Amino acid sequence: MTANGYLQIALFLGAVLLLVKPLGAYMANVYEGRVAFVNRFLAPGENLLYRLCGVDPAQEMRWTQYALAMLVFNLFGALAVYALQRLQPDLPLNPQGFGAVSPDSSFNTAVSFATNTNWQGYSGETTMSYLTQMAALTVQNFVSAASGMAVLIALIRGFARQSVETLGNFWVDLTRGTLYVLLPLSLVLALLLVGQGVVQTFSAYKTVPLLQSQKYDTPRLDAAGRPAKDARGNPVMEKTIRKDQLIAVGPAASQIAIKQLGTNGGGFFNANSAHPFENPTPFSDFLEMLALVLIPAALCYTFGHMIDDRRQGWAIFAAMGIMLVALLAPVEHYEQAGNPLLARLGVDQTASTLQSGGNMEGKETRFGVVNSALWATVTTATSNGSVNSMHDSFTPLGGMVPMWEMQLGEIVFGGVGSGLYGMLIFALIAVFVAGLMIGRTPEYLGKKIQAFEMKMAAIVILIPPLLVLVGTAIAVMTAAGRSGVSNPGAHGFAEILYAFSSAAANNGSAFAGISANTPFYNTALGVVMLFGRYWLIVPVLAIAGALAAKKKIPVSAGTLPTHTPLFVVLLIGTVVIVGALAFFPVLALGPIAEYLSMIAGH
Repeated sequence: MTANGYLQIALFLGAVLLLVKPLGAYMANVYEGRVAFVNRFLAPGENLLYRLCGVDPAQEMRWTQYALAMLVFNLFGALAVYALQRLQPDLPLNPQGFGAVSPDSSFNTAVSFATNTNWQGYSGETTMSYLTQMAALTVQNFVSAASGMAVLIALIRGFARQSVETLGNFWVDLTRGTLYVLLPLSLVLALLLVGQGVVQTFSAYKTVPLLQSQKYDTPRLDAAGRPAKDARGNPVMEKTIRKDQLIAVGPAASQIAIKQLGTNGGGFFNANSAHPFENPTPFSDFLEMLALVLIPAALCYTFGHMIDDRRQGWAIFAAMGIMLVALLAPVEHYEQAGNPLLARLGVDQTASTLQSGGNMEGKETRFGVVNSALWATVTTATSNGSVNSMHDSFTPLGGMVPMWEMQLGEIVFGGVGSGLYGMLIFALIAVFVAGLMIGRTPEYLGKKIQAFEMKMAAIVILIPPLLVLVGTAIAVMTAAGRSGVSNPGAHGFAEILYAFSSAAANNGSAFAGISANTPFYNTALGVVMLFGRYWLIVPVLAIAGALAAKKKIPVSAGTLPTHTPLFVVLLIGTVVIVGALAFFPVLALGPIAEYLSMIAGH
């Protein structure tokens, strides 16, 4: 890799590190009700919302009430998204006259956006009206992200409080996360993106003349609008000359901003952030990458601030950061190396030229290999799912690393809220393992970790592998699952494995070679997304409630310090071992087998 490539990565990581503390401190103040300079502008709106909804912001909830409120709110959000898609032809802001979305696709999309997954089996610019994009998808981008952040704040309160039964008020946490964090940041980012050329308009799609006419064959239609056929039953073709092109536009910048900041990832256009109207310049690419990791990273500092021990937050941040850099290195290496089969073309000069640029298949020239590999690593680490290149075109091992990041549980920064509460569950497991080694009841942040917490933690780490492996097995054993795969062998298997890994981890990216907009995949992936989100959130809130009810115990000579480099290494080792044990065999059947086949010359 060139010095310029190293510089780009260093600038990105430096910007993240620079912004973690100020944003993290600000979010801690938001959730603790201390945002004086913002209150004068936004507090009246916050109080009005509480009055309109009949919410008493001073009334706190037990963990069961908190979980129920979150589940009911997300359920009604999913129903609203489903209804807007099905009623789309009869609703306004539909200048292209798009019809109703199919029931199975509507179900998948509703679940996808409510669970902060944003898996997309459809092409946005040919399927969704402006109203659906804004009132259904963009709204869920805000509230699904705010829901994940609220669950994290409840867990942090579980560590910070003692001898209480309540964790705060879900409606207050949801409102403050949306109003004071996501909305202002999205407004700033949207304006910056518009300045870079990202479209933001309610105008209908534009028809523009082509610089050069295009000639091609199309089926001739009969009077009934069906393809005409000759005596042998073959379609009758006729020459067509195309002199113009329809250009899709729309209110994209506002959705792109929150899709990145909220680790949602759903693109306004089918090509997502590889599309020039979503991500037109290298600077917009930098801003969007920074946005997708900004809040998850800053929440580490929020955690340390709210438990009044910032060292703990920095320790978690260090573990996540080390893992991110370690995972980025092989992706950059294998994508820069390209396909070794190209070196066997027989002409050394040609082979050298081809190899020098790395693997550019599926990548935009305005971003290059370095920023494409960086984006792929960060988007799968943060549960975002947006793409500026096609992961299906990565080299076998270059594509395996983003897949494994999702299979680790999306805890390398992870989604907003969900990444950190997932990593904190691994921290509980790490101190439990350490406690077993020294024969002492494990403690974390002054709270004893006992049987109930470990049972709930076991559920959290076992559910995602179960969903991925069972879902993949069903898909490869059924004709409906295999029919969506366009590539044979190990790569086709990897496409299925990636799809279920993405759904279970609530990521949303895909190996795009799989045809997922079918009743089988829409239904199966929708179910996996539901369980992958809520079967983890409920145990996390149960742990939060149990911890809040406990008293803090004083630090003693036998207490394992959890802010030291030793604990950071222990935490990383716990995550890697769990991920390797669960997924190495199935990865060997997909990307590893494909890699071995590639270097063997097949």
